[in-house]
Order: sequence, then structure tokens, then C-alpha cells
Amino acid sequence: MIAAVNGYAFGGGFELALAADFIVCADNASFALPEAKLGIVPDSGGVLRLPKLLPPAIVNEMLMTGRRMDAEEALRWGIVNRVVSQQALMDSARELAQQLVNSAPLAIAALKEIYRATSEMPVEEGYRYIRNGALKHYPSVLHSEDALEGPQAFAEKRDPVWKGR
Repeated sequence: MIAAVNGYAFGGGFELALAADFIVCADNASFALPEAKLGIVPDSGGVLRLPKLLPPAIVNEMLMTGRRMDAEEALRWGIVNRVVSQQALMDSARELAQQLVNSAPLAIAALKEIYRATSEMPVEEGYRYIRNGALKHYPSVLHSEDALEGPQAFAEKRDPVWKGR
């Protein structure tokens, strides 16, 4: 999923963006989780996802004080993938979507699954996990038509035609 953020992404809007695989934002974007100032908790993902992206001092400040983060700071911290002008926002998001469409869908599904399942594991444990058959998408990629199509298209110097099987 690609989030295109223009303007304020506060509370649930920021949490929704954090759930995306990619965030493209306009240069006027601003991010915050002000729930503590309202007597509630950002429990739709903010309190869980933000600590995986930022150092504890920044997380604490954002969660407990509602501190705002502008687009450039979000880019420096790696929260967003791109900062573009407001006018270029949707074109940039579509360009990123096209880049994803050019990749094999089964491979994308497997990559997301592997990353999510193993990102907190030591590398050796991650390898074992991948190989033990616990993942749904990874084995299907290995024996797919797309796994044959990609190298064949490369050898023939043409664009691959993905079938998702």
C-alpha cells in the first residue's frame, strides 16, 4: 500500500500512513500523534509502529507530547520514502505504484511476508524460518511461472509478463 500525504497526518491519519508499505508526502506534510493530549492512546498502530522506526527519545516525545514532525524530518528519519511538491504528490505516488507493478506480484508478496516474519530475528534464525516451510508465499514463488518468466525475459532482453502464478 502507498500512502500519499498532503498536509496534516495527525492521529489516525498518521497511523494509517504508518501501516502503508511506502509513504510519499508533500513538502507541506506534518505528522503527529496527539492522542495523549486528548486523554487517549494511538492504539490503531501508532504506539506499535513508531517505536520500530525511530529512536526511543523521539518516540517518547511524539507519543507523550504530541510533537509534530515535518516532511523533511520524516524523510531524514526514514519514515517517508519521498518528499515532493504538493503538485507532484499524486504523480510521484503513481510512479512508485508503476514501479511496483513492474515487479512480480508473487515475489512482492513473499518479500513482504519474509520481511514481516523475520525482521526482528537474527539472520541465522531468519534463514531457518524461511526454509522450514512456515511461510505461505515463499514456496509458491520458487516453483511459479513468474520465477521462470523473469530470468527468461532478462535473457531475451524484454520486459517480463507476470502472471501471478
